Formats: sequence, C-alpha cells, structure tokens
Amino acid sequence: MVSDSSAIQEHALEGLPTDSVAILGIPWDEKSSFLRGPAGAPAHIRQALYSSSTNTATESGLDLRDEPRFRLLGDLDLENGEAAFETIERSIAQILDQGSRALCLGGDHSITLPIVRAHCRTFPGLSIVHIDAHPDLYDELGGDRLSHACPFSRIMEEGLVSRLVQLGIRTLNPHQRAQADRFGVEILEMRDWRPDDGLPKDLEGPLYLSVDLDALDPAFAPGVSHPEPGGLSSRELLGILQVLPSPLVGADIVELNPLRDPQGLTARVAAKLLKEIAAIMLVDSAA
Repeated sequence: MVSDSSAIQEHALEGLPTDSVAILGIPWDEKSSFLRGPAGAPAHIRQALYSSSTNTATESGLDLRDEPRFRLLGDLDLENGEAAFETIERSIAQILDQGSRALCLGGDHSITLPIVRAHCRTFPGLSIVHIDAHPDLYDELGGDRLSHACPFSRIMEEGLVSRLVQLGIRTLNPHQRAQADRFGVEILEMRDWRPDDGLPKDLEGPLYLSVDLDALDPAFAPGVSHPEPGGLSSRELLGILQVLPSPLVGADIVELNPLRDPQGLTARVAAKLLKEIAAIMLVDSAA
C-alpha cells in the first residue's frame, strides 16, 4: 500500500500481477464547471477504506486486506491542461497491457473519456453502464467540449463503445435528450425506474462501469458539487452493482468533492462502492 499523499509516475505502474485490480487515483478537476474540489477525492476515499471504524470485507465475504490481487496505488502524477488526458490514457493502457484491470478514483467525470479510450482497444465491443444524476451528453459547456458535462458525447462520437446505458438520470434537458437520440443512448430515467427494473436484461459484457456519486440522493451522498434530489439510495445502488453482467473489465467512481463532505459521509459511501466493485472485478478477472 502507498501513502495517501504519494503521487505515482507512469513507470510505477509496471509489475502488476496478472488478474489484479489496480485502484488508481486520478486527482483531476480542471474540467469541473461549477466547483473545484474533486481532485482531492482519491486520498479521502482511501482513508475511508482503511478507517479503523470499519473493515475491508465485502458483502460477498471477500476480505480485500487478504487479497494479493487487490493493488491500492496512489494518485497519478498529472500535468496541467489537456496533456493530462494523454497521461491518463497511457497509464490505463499500461495497466491493461499487463493483464490487470483498473478501478479509477476521480476526479471529475471528464476523466472517463481517456480511460474508456484505453479500454476500448483492449476490449472490443465494450458497453458502458453509466450511473449518474446527469447524462453528461452536452456537446459543449461554456465552450469546452471536454467539460465534465460532455464525456459521453465524445465517447459516442468517437465510436468507442457499442452500447451506453444510463441509470439515475433526472436532469435531462431538451439538448441532452436530442443528443441521446442522436447517439442511441439508452436512458433509464429516475422518474420511471423502480428497483425491480434493474438493468436491461440483454446487457452483456465486456462492461465498463462509471459511477458519479451524485446519482445517489443527497441524503446518502451530500459531498458532491451538483447534488440533485430524488436519486438512488445506497442500498439500491449496491443492488444494481451486485447483479451486473460479467465480465466487468473496468470502472470509475467520480465527483466526490471533499470540500462539501466535512464529516466524510460521502467518502465512506465511495469506499463502500470501491470494495464491492473491486470484489466483482476480482471474481470476473479470475473467471
């Protein structure tokens, strides 16, 4: 394990064992549209994961502390500006080239674009499950086509995935609805979705999972920059994760803002999600 304050260079990603799950911090929030702060999230999630008030066991019974394939890395050392996207993409590709899988801790949601660029080369036919209050399908926001409000428009424009399913959405405006129609995005709007609905029955892997913490109702995850009432409960989100189709080949957890999470409640939720997602990825990578 590395310390919470450490930054890692790309060369430090070498030597991962095959079938491991690498937890990589991506401290980036330059594309946030409202508040900065998510760049500080990875360290807070790691601290919550190893808090003495809890343990590292998952609901499936796997204890990550005893799992040698669970590799908790530090934060990627990133440049300023859009060169950071290139570093993120290269770093994820390096993890995947070793036969490992990456679970990334953001950071704002713009980081999903370079992560998926790397994944689509290793996993042809990739599908995405995107869990969020917002569809992040703007063509541009404030003149920025790489804003954290735009990554899924870029992903679909570039043809990186075969299917995009979004769940938890409750801020769909006319522009983003038109974008969803343009790209064939499958949106399960929160106003219509019920826990028994789950995900589409024909959804298959390889699967990439992107979880924006504001998918959760603010009662469960207040420490985000864009809280939106009417969201998922923690239990509902965990239930969705636990029935994801296999194989889950990569994931990110994004948009925790520690500056809005003074009691660390949302960091605890993120750490819980990290444990459960990592457990699923470890089982899938060994299959």
